[in-house]
Amino acid sequence: MDAHDWDARYAGDELTWGAAADPTVVAVATALTAGRALDLGCGEGRNALWLANRGWRVTAVDFSTVALTKGHRAAAHSPRSVRDRVDWVRADVTQVELPSDYDLVLLSYLHLPRSERRALLRRAAGALTLGGTLLILGHAATEHSEFPVELETLCRPNELAEDLEGTGLRVTITPQGRGTESGVTEDLVVIATNPPLGS
Repeated sequence: MDAHDWDARYAGDELTWGAAADPTVVAVATALTAGRALDLGCGEGRNALWLANRGWRVTAVDFSTVALTKGHRAAAHSPRSVRDRVDWVRADVTQVELPSDYDLVLLSYLHLPRSERRALLRRAAGALTLGGTLLILGHAATEHSEFPVELETLCRPNELAEDLEGTGLRVTITPQGRGTESGVTEDLVVIATNPPLGS
């Protein structure tokens, strides 16, 4: 899907994924000290705004103009101090420059073809400060995958581990079942940390 496809998907007044942050993002980020965060493929900004409300300075990147506009609109209900902590960036995540100064890099259900995903994950790893955390949430590839994304972009644990080989990150990959109308499906949660010096 390209930016125009996602613009069409985000069309309408309602927030496509709702206003609440993803529960896994909440659980992981709550245990971290607020710093600088990068939300790649931020969509309408639900996770970015939650982080900003908790003191994080967030760079929120997406190539959908419609999604970013809705993110701005949602942010308007927050105090100015929160709004000022989010930098909305319209860009292709596979092309945008990633400086190496983020304490948290988030990829939440950002599904890309394998080669593009591998390249982005390695760049995302390089964007972490020492002690920083890379959090990846994605739909797992299973025999009964029924997700609104191209099947070849779904994740497998061994592929994600291979994508991050050689980055120096400490990687934990956890399958996570969840209920849907058609039954139980499986997601993957990847938490990768950039070890501080001397650890």
